[in-house]
Amino acid sequence: MVRITSVEPLEGFCVRLTFTDGSVKNVDLSPYLNGTVFKPLRENLELFRRVQIDEELGTIVWENGADICPDVLYHGRTPEAWTFRAMGDCCSDRAGAEPVLHSSGKKGVELPWPPISN
Repeated sequence: MVRITSVEPLEGFCVRLTFTDGSVKNVDLSPYLNGTVFKPLRENLELFRRVQIDEELGTIVWENGADICPDVLYHGRTPEAWTFRAMGDCCSDRAGAEPVLHSSGKKGVELPWPPISN
């Protein structure tokens, strides 16, 4: 598993990440900053820029407890939080949503990329 070893804030919501395999990637985190835990980071760039590495988790974290999975950042994947378990037709009004089968075997609905902001 590849983990993050260093982070450097760049302009806006972009960061430079160094991974355990030696690769370095500049990543725009703005598409990942959805939900209530990320709201303070979206609203306060200085708070966002205080991003740091949690060596135990091997990923980036913020003082308010927010973090982003290193696999998502390394591979450019859709965060798991954007995938919802299907509950009847509750998600049928989500434009572009397609049923998916997760590795856990659960059926669900994956939202379009990038997420639609409310």
